[in-house]
Amino acid sequence: MLDRLKQMVPTLSRFRFLVQLLTFALSVYGGLLVGSYAAEKISTALPALSCAYDSANGGYCALVPLQHQMDHRVGAVMARAQQITVQVLIPVFVTFTTFLIFFFVLGKAFCAWVCPLGTVQEWLAKLGRRLGLEMRAVPAGKLGKLRPVKWLILLGLVFVVPLLVGLGYAPHSAGNPYCDICPSRIVTTLLTANTEELAIRTGGDGVSLGLGIVANLLAGFMIVAALAIRQPFCRICPMLAMNALFRHASLLRLTKVAHAKCDKCGICTKACPMDIPEIHHQHGRKAFNEDCTLCGRCAEFCPDDKIIQIKFGPLAVFSSAREYYKRRVKGETPEGEVKPIRIIRKPAGETHAG
Repeated sequence: MLDRLKQMVPTLSRFRFLVQLLTFALSVYGGLLVGSYAAEKISTALPALSCAYDSANGGYCALVPLQHQMDHRVGAVMARAQQITVQVLIPVFVTFTTFLIFFFVLGKAFCAWVCPLGTVQEWLAKLGRRLGLEMRAVPAGKLGKLRPVKWLILLGLVFVVPLLVGLGYAPHSAGNPYCDICPSRIVTTLLTANTEELAIRTGGDGVSLGLGIVANLLAGFMIVAALAIRQPFCRICPMLAMNALFRHASLLRLTKVAHAKCDKCGICTKACPMDIPEIHHQHGRKAFNEDCTLCGRCAEFCPDDKIIQIKFGPLAVFSSAREYYKRRVKGETPEGEVKPIRIIRKPAGETHAG
C-alpha cells in the first residue's frame, strides 16, 4: 500500500514539468484571459524570459522595462545631469571660486576700498558736512534690528526668487530682482550720463513696474540719507552679507587686543562709518564684526599703540599709534567732521631774521 502511494507521487522532474506547463500557458497565453495588452497583467517584471512582443502573454520579463528605464529615464536623467554639470554646476563653481580667490586676498576691504556705491556714499557724506548738515549715527539698539535685513535680501532676492523663476513658479521678469532694485544700477549709470536705468518700465508686467518703482525710491533714499547718515545702503547690502560669511577666511582682517582704557574710550565706534559698537566693547575675532568693511578708520583714530590692527596674514599692514592719532585729529574728528584750516597771521611789525 505504501509502495503504491509512493508510485503515485510524481518525481521532482515531473512536478517541475507540470509547473512548466502551467506557467508556459500563463506566460504565453495568459493575456487571452483578460485581452491583448490588458492594462493590468500578472507582472511586468518577471525574472524569466517571457517575451513582451507576445501580445497574448500574461506577463513579461524584467529585462524589458529595465531597458526602457535605462534608456528613457536613467540615461535621460544622466544626460540632463551632464547638461546640469556643464550649464549649471560649473558656472556656479567658477563664480564662487573667483569670488573666493579675490576675497581670500582682500576680504571685506572690497566694500570700503573698491565698491563704487560705497565710494559715492562717502562723497555724499562729505558733501553733507560741507553743507553743514548734522551727521547722525545709528543707535546700537536699532542696529540689531537693521542687521538681519541684508541677510534677508541675500537669501530672498539673490537666491530664492531667481530659483523660483527658473523652476517656473515665478514670472520671468523677476529673474534678477536684486539687480532690478540695486541703487548702484541707477547711481553709477547716471555718473556715465546714462539716464536709461532711471526710467521706470511701464510696458512690461506688474513685477517690472513694481521693481522699477522700488529701485527709484531706494536710490533716492540712499542719496538723501547719505548726506546725513554714513553709508546708509551698506548696512542692508547683500554683498556685505556675502562677505560676512567668509570674513574669517580672508588673509586681510581686523584684529583688536584687550586694553584697560577701551571701556572708557569708545573713539573707535565714533570713527566707524557703520557705527559698530562691537569694535569698542569686544576684542579678538568678535571685534571683526559682520558689518565691518575694513575701512581702517577705527585703527586710525585709536589713541593707543597697536591696539587695533589691519593684518594680512601674520603681517600688520596698519596699526593704531598715538602719534598718528594726534596728527589725524588735527584735520578731522573721529565722526568725520573736517576741521577748518586755521591761518595764523604774524604781527605787522614782525620781520624774518636775516
